[in-house]
Amino acid sequence: MPRSTRAPRPRPARSRTRLGWLLFLLVVAVAAGAGVPAWQEHQDSARFPIAAADLHRAEQELAGLAIKGRAPSTGYSRDAFGAAWADVDHNGCDTRNDILARDLTDLTFEDGTHDCVVLTGTLDDPYGGDTIDFERGPDSARVQIDHVVALSDAWQKGAQQWDTATRTRFANDPANLLAVDGPINQAKGAGDAATWLPPSTGFRCAYVVQQIRVKAAYGLWVTQAEADAMDRQLDSCVTVD
Repeated sequence: MPRSTRAPRPRPARSRTRLGWLLFLLVVAVAAGAGVPAWQEHQDSARFPIAAADLHRAEQELAGLAIKGRAPSTGYSRDAFGAAWADVDHNGCDTRNDILARDLTDLTFEDGTHDCVVLTGTLDDPYGGDTIDFERGPDSARVQIDHVVALSDAWQKGAQQWDTATRTRFANDPANLLAVDGPINQAKGAGDAATWLPPSTGFRCAYVVQQIRVKAAYGLWVTQAEADAMDRQLDSCVTVD
């Protein structure tokens, strides 16, 4: 369970001037790009608590990431990361169907595929917070598989120095993949934590922790703006023991 907080003590009466300043500062903070007040983001994060040990590890890993500028995206293509959705774990199912089967509920599978091809399912979308019905066919793109650390972002922060086998493993690593709302995923593009975060503020801590873990595991670097954005999100995390 999330850590409990003490019940607020009754506050003494405040002057209208004091209250007015507080409201003014709150409005300015939101207008300046803060998005939602910090206390609201922290409250939302209680919906997706993470283990205290995982938060500590993410803080240590973030501190250990190299900070550099972006390399040019010259030479980037999806093909540089191998065939899309390769069966890298050799379980007979491609990676896209593996992730659909992992992240969706109420699954049905195509007959004769040994439960490899997902036909229908229900996604509790972590990025937007909606429930999405998935059905294989013309509307399959309503649910997409997101690379939490985008491939193009990885390319500009170290992956262009890898061999094809490493890039293929990265592109199909379940630790870097989530089934999410398709249009939201399209809006993310190749954004990093400095330029894009999930609309669902409660999921942002878990999202950034996942990005840090992936970048640390593969030796990718971050920009200064990205590191600062990640650090701010870690401050909003709610943990469980």
